[in-house]
Amino acid sequence: MRRSIDDSSDDHPIDEERPAVSWMVGLSDDPDASDDGSPRVSVTLEEAGRAGFGVVAQLAPDTARRMRAAIAAALREIGEDPGQ
Repeated sequence: MRRSIDDSSDDHPIDEERPAVSWMVGLSDDPDASDDGSPRVSVTLEEAGRAGFGVVAQLAPDTARRMRAAIAAALREIGEDPGQ
């Protein structure tokens, strides 16, 4: 099973030193993505227009929650509501 949850691109001004980056969050039950074959949250980052050349992180539920908490903390640090 592979399922895309959301995808978009980053928000910085694009220039030669900082190309646009695409991100995607999804689900995967790829047996090679975990030791026990359990489903993973996948996070993909790649340069826009270069599909297949990015980096994919296969996150266990605890690791995905840790990433979510880190993003929420970063949002609070810049004075933004982290949402749900």
